[in-house]
Amino acid sequence: MKKLVLALTGTALLAAAAVTYTVNARHGTADAGPAAAVTLAPGQLLFRDTATGRIGAVPLAGTQAKPQLSDLKCDRFAVAKQTAVCLAVRPGTLPAVTDVRVLDDHLAVRHTETLPGTPSRARVSPDGKRVYWTLFVTGDSYAQTGFSTRAGLYEVETGRLVKTIEELPVFKDGSRYFAHDVNYWGITFAPDGNRFYATLGSKGKTYLVEADYARYRGKTLRENVECPSLSPDGKRVAFKKKAGDGWRLAVLDLASMRETELAEPRSVDDQALWQDDRTILYGLDNAVWAVPADGSGVPRRLVGGAASPAVTQDPR
Repeated sequence: MKKLVLALTGTALLAAAAVTYTVNARHGTADAGPAAAVTLAPGQLLFRDTATGRIGAVPLAGTQAKPQLSDLKCDRFAVAKQTAVCLAVRPGTLPAVTDVRVLDDHLAVRHTETLPGTPSRARVSPDGKRVYWTLFVTGDSYAQTGFSTRAGLYEVETGRLVKTIEELPVFKDGSRYFAHDVNYWGITFAPDGNRFYATLGSKGKTYLVEADYARYRGKTLRENVECPSLSPDGKRVAFKKKAGDGWRLAVLDLASMRETELAEPRSVDDQALWQDDRTILYGLDNAVWAVPADGSGVPRRLVGGAASPAVTQDPR
């Protein structure tokens, strides 16, 4: 099986930032007191407390409330329905090794996979039946930047593990795309649990890929798209695009391919999260922020000392 290669300069910076984030996070030793019984009850904003690494929660309707911190420590965290995923680097392992922990609605571990690499991205499919992740790894013989990625997934109900989607056949302009440096990251699934999107990086460019999980094949939709995040209605993708020396958050309408830049002018190196069909969440400057998905408004700081936001939706 061919190896994935991180061939983009900007993505190399992303990889370095991810490693720096994890190393710095491990230095946090603050004691936030006794653990709270955090669950996946509806109407919450969950996040990673950057001082302790513990998963915390505040009400979505009142994010300035005092956070409740669990005893669960993660480097990346995500939820959907009654399923959560926690990516946690094992301390003292060189090269780095990550535990991918599948959790239930009380944050108890249901299943663990141990994989090589450092956490970068994590998500759960909207139906709660699949968890997926991106890890940075080192040591690939022809990885010019020294980093490559593994984007994989785990089927919660069947126990099927896909360690990497690197063999996903992708078509570009109607023809099968082949290149030695093809690299995938930032998976996001549609509500149907079958259609999904990811970033493909190759030859100094990035592409948004739309794929069919059952048929296991995909196609490129457009360039300069990284870390896609599909809206709850399945019609738009929030993403970061290369802009100068950083990244700019934008939303792409999948029917018209019309792009709308969001009102966050700063460089955001994160996989954005949809709070709902109107609001985008992201981590930046040691805090979780929100911004309207239609390009209007201004960024709002929701929780300080926080990263890796996740949302439990109210029942409909």
